[in-house]
Amino acid sequence: MFKCFTFLIVLFGIFSLPPALSQEMVLVKKGSFVPLYGSADKQPVQVKSFYLDVYPVTNAQYLEFLKQNKAFTKSQIKTIFANKSYLAYWKSDLDYGDAQPNAPVTNVSWYAAKKYCERMGKRLATVDEWEYAAMSDAKTLDARAKKSYNQYILNWYESPRTYNNVVGSTFKNYWGVYDMHGLVWEWTADFNSTFLTGESRKDRGDDGNLFCGGASVNASDLMNYAAFMRYAFRGSMKAAYGGRNLGFRCARDYK
Repeated sequence: MFKCFTFLIVLFGIFSLPPALSQEMVLVKKGSFVPLYGSADKQPVQVKSFYLDVYPVTNAQYLEFLKQNKAFTKSQIKTIFANKSYLAYWKSDLDYGDAQPNAPVTNVSWYAAKKYCERMGKRLATVDEWEYAAMSDAKTLDARAKKSYNQYILNWYESPRTYNNVVGSTFKNYWGVYDMHGLVWEWTADFNSTFLTGESRKDRGDDGNLFCGGASVNASDLMNYAAFMRYAFRGSMKAAYGGRNLGFRCARDYK
């Protein structure tokens, strides 16, 4: 019996995470929605149930990750995985300087965000998962047609330095997730998939008009304009890039 008890302790230790790295998750139940971009036939996309972090990853959490993964510190990360913007506001490898510990970590490349999530036993959310979870306001599963919801997003786009705010500063949405809008932009697993065609995007069309002036942007259509800005930002990124207003959170399959 003692040996069995010891084995359980060891097993638990393998699969548990240090408190500083743990992140609360919520279940986003399966459903369907019509994405505003990335779907040629504008048919509903099916999203399977998945878990999503309640908050974006913070400076303090990323610091703990770096202590255990020195290859991803700013002085040691390979240039193929991150350009010069990587953790640009950090004073050193293990010092995030004047940034708040509970503010979202930013200036992290897609490669680094992906690795962080993998180390947590998770992954980055797909664009469809992210958009599905983010289309909610506090009470409505799909609030995209609400003027107040879209105006909130557009007001955030015009607000400076929201990356300095601590996680949880914005509203809790229908699923119990905070900060999908209002704090930082976020990486997704397939961040540039809107512009891919064929099998890599399940035969979805190429939104070639996304950057064409007036083609997809209509200031009178707040829903379309708010989404346009988000998809255009994703499409302009490369995996090694980082930005002061670009962070991430993790997801996990529902089994």
